[in-house]
Amino acid sequence: MAAWDGINRRKFPRVEYPCLVIIRHNQNEQDVLLTHTENLGIGGICITLKKNVKLFAPVEVEIDMLDLGTHIKCEGKVVWSFHRRSDERKKPLFYDTGVEFINLNSKDQKRIEEIVMRLAKQLD
Repeated sequence: MAAWDGINRRKFPRVEYPCLVIIRHNQNEQDVLLTHTENLGIGGICITLKKNVKLFAPVEVEIDMLDLGTHIKCEGKVVWSFHRRSDERKKPLFYDTGVEFINLNSKDQKRIEEIVMRLAKQLD
């Protein structure tokens, strides 16, 4: 059986980069989720959530890049969600969730791109 090569089919490279993230959906105070990144890419992020957000749901994204710059704010869309198995020892019952950036301004896109490319070169 061949190894999973999903990362090779991605439009943008992803790197492990810790960020704090606030996700808002449904314009409801109860639907504000504070989390962190699993990985970061130019086109989106993978985050870990304690609850499932519906596939293709629109969300507001706020990212603290922890680089002393201002928070990045944009719209996003949930493009995949994977429920971890209940027997996993690390973060059981959480949802790994992929969020695609929508309407990310060019300044913030460049900032993310510089971080991703710098880290990706270190992995080579």
